[in-house]
Amino acid sequence: MAPTRVVVLVSGGGTNLQSLLDAEATGALSPATVVGVISNRPGVRALERAAAAGVPARVVDHREHADRSSFDAALRREVEAFGAHLVVLAGFMRVLTATFLAGLEDRVVNIHPSLLPAFPGVRAQSQALQHGVKVTGCTVHFVDAGLDTGAIIAQAAVPVLDEDTEESLQARVLVEEHRLLPAAVADLAAGRLRREGRRVYRQP
Repeated sequence: MAPTRVVVLVSGGGTNLQSLLDAEATGALSPATVVGVISNRPGVRALERAAAAGVPARVVDHREHADRSSFDAALRREVEAFGAHLVVLAGFMRVLTATFLAGLEDRVVNIHPSLLPAFPGVRAQSQALQHGVKVTGCTVHFVDAGLDTGAIIAQAAVPVLDEDTEESLQARVLVEEHRLLPAAVADLAAGRLRREGRRVYRQP
């Protein structure tokens, strides 16, 4: 089976990118391979992680574009230049529009730190604590034009402890993100998942 070429979009520290790179190094990401990293912000730690792994990286600075559509068009050109089969949003803090997503149905995925559809958007752990839930977690999902509204691929649950702060809860959820995202990418690359409408099934 030919490797699935993965391009990872980042905005910050890149710990989820690192989880993908680590999984590839051990063979756990197979048949996927990370061929490129693109950040919308220069100088972030994620770019250093890419360089350390020998993965080509680019910056498409959203501040250099007049509007979201022109940024997404530039981002799409860079993704296509890498020959991506799958695009993974790993801490990418921009909402993608139809300009980017057109023709990429079921080829763009995101990791979000809640059990969607609960707590979409930013500061999901803060939302969980404010609502008093006893369980939260993380979700890998397909990306559509909405805000964390795409079909759910995989989820992992994390208990919310009485003494939790936003930071402590975030740290425990992140552990599960680092496990869940590489596993989901490997499953997608290997064709082990099948989507019917908004439901995603594991192939028999």
